[in-house]
Amino acid sequence: MANVSLDGLTKDYPNGFRAVDGLSVDIDDGEFLVLVGPSGCGKSTALRMVAGLEEITSGTLTIGDEPMNDVQPRDRNVAMVFQNYALYPHLDVARNIAFPLRLAGLPKSEIDAKVSEAARILELEPLLGNKPAQLSGGQRQRVAMGRAIVRDPAVFLMDEPLSNLDAKLRVQMRAEITRLQHRLEATTLYVTHDQVEAMTMGDRVAVLKDGVLQQIDEPSVLYRSPDNVFVAGFIGAPAMNLRQARLVADNGSWTLELGSNRMPLADTVVADRPALAGYDGRDVVVGIRPETMENASVGDDDLPRLTVEVDLTEALGPDLLIHFPLDAPVIDSGDPDALEDLDDTTLMVARVDSRSRVRSGDRLELVVDTGRLHFFDPDTLLAIRS
Repeated sequence: MANVSLDGLTKDYPNGFRAVDGLSVDIDDGEFLVLVGPSGCGKSTALRMVAGLEEITSGTLTIGDEPMNDVQPRDRNVAMVFQNYALYPHLDVARNIAFPLRLAGLPKSEIDAKVSEAARILELEPLLGNKPAQLSGGQRQRVAMGRAIVRDPAVFLMDEPLSNLDAKLRVQMRAEITRLQHRLEATTLYVTHDQVEAMTMGDRVAVLKDGVLQQIDEPSVLYRSPDNVFVAGFIGAPAMNLRQARLVADNGSWTLELGSNRMPLADTVVADRPALAGYDGRDVVVGIRPETMENASVGDDDLPRLTVEVDLTEALGPDLLIHFPLDAPVIDSGDPDALEDLDDTTLMVARVDSRSRVRSGDRLELVVDTGRLHFFDPDTLLAIRS
């Protein structure tokens, strides 16, 4: 395997559209890195530049410390797994897996050995004589992965490989891919628009928006400490609630004015974010994850409360999603000019204990763990920290 370095990669198209803008990412040998972002953010284009399927406008790509900008795709020693599997319908599983080896002119004994090993790893041995039409979606995806494995590439590139599978199979396959990657210790660049997929699979996750890298870190860090409003709103399911609010200091205590609600803040809030002290009497963007709120009847009585009117509930088994209006302007995490188009029509979401017996129209008291709130500057939309 090998390390991969993207240094200022940029992709401009003839019509002037810039799909990727100065992307710099280092992928360690054996690391599983996920590129994630909304449709059209440039993640697949970046992957295709690494594969050699898209020409690099500017910047430098190296694989194993070797420059790759001018190297032909077939000579980059990378293997790509696509979302549509790209299997040959007239070939059985064994011959589909063996295809790149036959193309390379390897002897039959070596091909058979590599196909057999890949089939064993992917539990495809009983299916080697089957055609793709006889396979399920998950089995076809495993065949596509087998075809990549036998090449023994320096880098695996995976472009939305699970997007064509149903929800249950996606969960199963993402676990299988993660186990396989760890077993092979394979350097892997994986592209997805599904942030849950990214957070559960990646050693690190790189979040892209409009071709620009927003943040790259371990999944837990992206969740706990997003750098800006976009990452805050993109990472997490259900999404973080983002609202305009005001901070007010009074004799050493701090209060958050959220619409018509006033919530005292935990002492640790400003202590942990010294820069917040400069926002006394000013507007901020506050981020409240649904899971930081709880039904007061089962939550911590010492926490500040919000009295809300339930608009909608969604039962998720162990949890219950509560949707409710709040008279504080909404911040659109995907729009850099969000503060120019504030509204208060989007509902807040709380994720509470399923023991909560509430229905649409009920009034409900929620407790809020203010120590877990997130704060962002209303002009830059960057996190307010130290």
